[in-house]
Amino acid sequence: MVAEDCLGEADVSAGYGHLEREDLLAVSRRFHDLAHQLVEIVPEGPERTVSLRKLLEAKDAAVRAVAIPETA
Repeated sequence: MVAEDCLGEADVSAGYGHLEREDLLAVSRRFHDLAHQLVEIVPEGPERTVSLRKLLEAKDAAVRAVAIPETA
């Protein structure tokens, strides 16, 4: 399937099942769903790959922000 191939390139297809905390699952699930939506609407090519890679970076940062909240 094209969607899985492209998502695999950006390493987003790993999903979120490995996360044990519900708050982390909630954050990761939204990025996972968005990645699949992007594959449906953005034409295949290098820019789609870049967009998925950056989405993965954003997801990682968001999950870290929830997992390890900064204290002021």
